Amino acid sequence: MTDDKEKSSKVIKSSIWYTVANVSIRAVAIVTTPIYTGMLTTADYGKANTFNSWIDVFNVFACLCVVYSIGRAKLDYSDRFDEYMSALQGLSSSFGLILLVLAFIFRESLAGWIHYEVPLAVGLFAYLCVSPSVEYMMQKCRYEYRYKENILISVITCVGQVALSILLMLLFNDSRYIGKILGVMLPTAIMGIIFYVRFIVKGRVFYNREYWVYALKIGLPMIPHALALILLAQMDRIMIKGICGDGEAGLYIFGYSFATLLMIFTNAIGQAYLPWFNETLYDGKADKIRQVQKKLVLLGCFLSLIFIAAAPEALMLLSISNNSYWIAKYVVPPIVLGTLAQYFYTNYVNVEIFCKKTSIIAAGSCFAALVNYVLNHTFIPRFGYIAAAYTTLASYVVLMVMHYIMVRFVLRRKVYDDMYMFTAMLIMIVVGIAYIFLYGDSAVMIIMRYALTIAIAAAFAIVHRRDIITLIHYVKMRFSGKNQ
Repeated sequence: MTDDKEKSSKVIKSSIWYTVANVSIRAVAIVTTPIYTGMLTTADYGKANTFNSWIDVFNVFACLCVVYSIGRAKLDYSDRFDEYMSALQGLSSSFGLILLVLAFIFRESLAGWIHYEVPLAVGLFAYLCVSPSVEYMMQKCRYEYRYKENILISVITCVGQVALSILLMLLFNDSRYIGKILGVMLPTAIMGIIFYVRFIVKGRVFYNREYWVYALKIGLPMIPHALALILLAQMDRIMIKGICGDGEAGLYIFGYSFATLLMIFTNAIGQAYLPWFNETLYDGKADKIRQVQKKLVLLGCFLSLIFIAAAPEALMLLSISNNSYWIAKYVVPPIVLGTLAQYFYTNYVNVEIFCKKTSIIAAGSCFAALVNYVLNHTFIPRFGYIAAAYTTLASYVVLMVMHYIMVRFVLRRKVYDDMYMFTAMLIMIVVGIAYIFLYGDSAVMIIMRYALTIAIAAAFAIVHRRDIITLIHYVKMRFSGKNQ
């Protein structure tokens, strides 16, 4: 019982600090955006950010997605975890080195394909040899409940990237996008080298057939999944730009960017919850997982409702000097609901990874990406950019259903109260879409919208007052420096 309380304390504590850190880092990104846009032309800004997209795509292949194996390996190799992490790094860096050699041999063709200078094209693959070590260290800290170190890595990386980007943009005055690209890559690469050495020194294993096979069995099937998620995130804006033009694509991206701020909170919850989930499921205590998950479902619904209710005024503040962006508020509700569905389906993905059945994850993700493409191709030409928000919602709901089917009927695992989760999703879709009818600019509409939100929040607080009081009490004790 004491051990369970200690684990619960760690989960709550890490949830709070992950949320604070994620919000702070996101705030830095928002505050520094005007600095970047002031120093870069629109063309340079586009080139710098597009290079980041290439990093995301090539990283899927370079690291072989073996990062997904870390959570389960913490349980299977608990007494040899440092050895496993060292060998995992040896695996991904070896493959990264092979890609780097190929990139150097075919550097001219590669540079022409991605439309960047040869040194940047080759440097990208050199970066991918060491940068995964940063993510490996963050994952290791997460599963060992060392949340302070995890957050410190994120903060150092964020601050280092901002400071170095500004400095290098001033140095590369004629090609400032190069300074921006290097400013993002170098801090991560330096930390990657430090963690690479640290892993090798502590684990003392570079190659181990057992570890490599274990990681590849979990990681390789996740490559299509990772690519499918990139497509799901990028396909809408690409198709809107091609069908409707840059203007509507800009409106969609603006509304989308606000809606997905919800991920700051859902990701923080997931980061803190996942190590406890793995350990609890490993111990065969699915009943405890169901109890906690119901509360997390309600928390996700509550946060989604706040985002949907506040969207019109939030977008006005974010574009106060240009009211042509305000119409993007109609994109927010379906995208927020799609983010909520993503938060829900991740629960099933956690089970699939725990069971080492990652091939079925890829199947569901690829199918959802195909559904998204077909729906976009059908409805964007007819209804414009707003249709893409609803196709995104539909795709993530499909993904949620697919992963539910995989867990319940392929893996035959009963971990969650599935009806509870799907009922919550259905209610939120109805309520969230209904809020659109209160998005008018009149004072009456605004008062009605916030009155309804306050009423729902009050009902939520009354029903769950014990949990809220417990959480407030815990936070007060932690920040006052008192022990439990």
